[in-house]
Amino acid sequence: MNDYDRKVLIAPLLLGLAGLLPFLWGALTYLNADLALWGTKALGPRFVGPYIQLFYGSVILSFMSGVLWGFATKTEGAQAAIGYALSTIPALWAFFMTGGGPVGAGTNLIFGFVGLLFLDYTFFKWGLTPPWWMQLRLLLTIVVVACLALGVVF
Repeated sequence: MNDYDRKVLIAPLLLGLAGLLPFLWGALTYLNADLALWGTKALGPRFVGPYIQLFYGSVILSFMSGVLWGFATKTEGAQAAIGYALSTIPALWAFFMTGGGPVGAGTNLIFGFVGLLFLDYTFFKWGLTPPWWMQLRLLLTIVVVACLALGVVF
């Protein structure tokens, strides 16, 4: 990785880490009842535990569909058609698979984020992503899945 790539990585890394905050906050409110109570009173019930994680997780999967769509614009022909089709999967997964209660929805989001990592890898192998893409995506996915797993277990 050259110096330019390292410098470009700083902004996505910081924004990606900031994007983990709702997942981390949701996990903390699972683990600490006093924090959950405070969060409910100060922020509202939608911003603690499963509610913030499931809603935000759906938003992020949909956002990542848009990111993959952007990568697909770099292709042509059959690869473009495949890239566009693949890019819709995370958003459709979030839409169809996050109902039915917090445990089922959380489990499905975990599968959605793991599946997204495979899609990320596909676009990476096609040469459509920045060179640092998989390092960032792997880090973020591990944290997201761990946070969602707390909601599934507790």
